[in-house]
Formats: sequence, structure tokens, C-alpha cells
Amino acid sequence: MDLLINVGLPLSLAIIMLSLGVGLHVADFKRVLSRGYPFAIGALCQVILLPIAAFITVTAFALPPEIAVGFMLLSFCPGGVTSNILSKLAKGDVALSVSLTAVISLLSMITVPFLAAWSIAHFMRDDAPEVSITGLAIALFLITTLPVAIGVSLRHFATGFAERVDAPLSKLATALFVLIVLAALAGNWQLFIDNLGAMGAGLVSLNIALLAIGLGIARAAKLSWNESKTISIETGIQNSTLGITLAALITGTESGFSPLALPSAVYGIMMYVVALPYIAWLRGR
Repeated sequence: MDLLINVGLPLSLAIIMLSLGVGLHVADFKRVLSRGYPFAIGALCQVILLPIAAFITVTAFALPPEIAVGFMLLSFCPGGVTSNILSKLAKGDVALSVSLTAVISLLSMITVPFLAAWSIAHFMRDDAPEVSITGLAIALFLITTLPVAIGVSLRHFATGFAERVDAPLSKLATALFVLIVLAALAGNWQLFIDNLGAMGAGLVSLNIALLAIGLGIARAAKLSWNESKTISIETGIQNSTLGITLAALITGTESGFSPLALPSAVYGIMMYVVALPYIAWLRGR
């Protein structure tokens, strides 16, 4: 288990982020300047409204401190590759989805450590583990920002090689993601059983609320229908592997997978239960 957490977990996230980077072009970042308004709406939903919705959810469901922190950690995570795929399935604005994922993923190195430290201190109080914001930022740089940058560089300077490794990387990342989610659940099985009702209801409610909020704000901002679909998905879909990894980075690995990882692990499965019918509805409109 220690090997899985210490090596497999950060490696799986790095591969997922490398896979994301390989699928990006330099133009995906430049597009932010030319499409500033839709991007700003999406960034607002992801960085500000999403954590607020998570805070309201954990308060309303009166979740235990460790589970509440897990919810908050999940809410700080960007969409990742999954949101790009779902945007494509929904016939949304894939270019906007990719730009949001790319920039917010890189910014997470700066935003996540501060937000994580605050949520732990707020919910866990005297039981809060010591969080090194600098150490967390460095770790996130090494396993998220750096792999994305390497992937983008490969796509730009070695396009043929990047195209050849893109599909195998994606398959490997998916397999590792499933393994990590199952291991996190197994490592906290009793806690999972004890809190399944409130936690499951909270995660489903939060997921549905975020998809609806994203769509509503995008329509209120008079974005196009395709842009609105993408903003909805980017707001409602998070990178659960990053949430699990954050939990391990914060609490250490001496006692196996952290209870803080449990909401992200459960969400990694349940998000498809909510998202796929919603995607089908979006495709039909």
C-alpha cells in the first residue's frame, strides 16, 4: 500500500497531467486572450463559485471534519482531461474547454495550497495536520504543472512523437485512475460505509448544483449554447485523482490512504452517474 501511495499515486497524476499536456497546443493558451469573456466566466465559476458551493454543501449536510475537508479539496481541483472529453461528447465548445483546463491546471499550483491550508484549519481546527504551503506548491508543480509543460513542449517541438504516445498515455492514465480510486475506497472502507448516505447525497447534490449553476451563469452572461454547455461541464467536473493526491500530500502516507481522499474517490465513480445522463440531455438540445 505504501508503494502505491508513495509512487503509484503521484506517478498516476503526473501521467494524467502529461496526457493532458500532450493534447494541448500553444494556441490553446493564446486563445485566452482572443476569447477573454467566455474564459473569464468559466474561470469565475471554477475558482470562486465552485468552492463556495462546496462549502455550502458540507455545511448543509453537516459532514464530519475530514469528509468536509475532502469535499473542499475536490472543489479546488480543475476539470482535467475528463471535462474535455465530456465537452466533446456534449457537442460543446471543446477549444474553450481545453483552454480553461490548461490555464486553471497551471494556476492550481498557486491557488490550491492556500485554499487547502485554509479549509483544513477551518474544519479540523485542533486536529488539523500542519500544512506547508510552500511544500504543497512545490509538490503540485512537480506532479501537475511540470508534466503539463512537458506535454505541451512535446506537442510543439515533437508533434509526431506526441501524436503517437497520446492514445497509449490516455489509456495508461485511465487504468491508473481506476486503480487509485479503488485503493482509496478499500483503504477507508469502514469510513466509507459509515458516511455513505450523507457523503453520497452531498456529492450528487453538489455535482448537480454545479452543472446547473455553470449553465445558468453562462446563459445569463449571454454566451452561445455551445459555450454554455462547456462552462457547465467545466464547473461540474473535477479531477478526482488530484483530490486524492492532495489528501496524501497533506496527511502523509504512514496510515495508508487518507480519509480526506474519500470524497474524491467516491466522486471519481459517481460523477459519471450524474454526468452521462446530463451529457445525453445536452446533446439532444
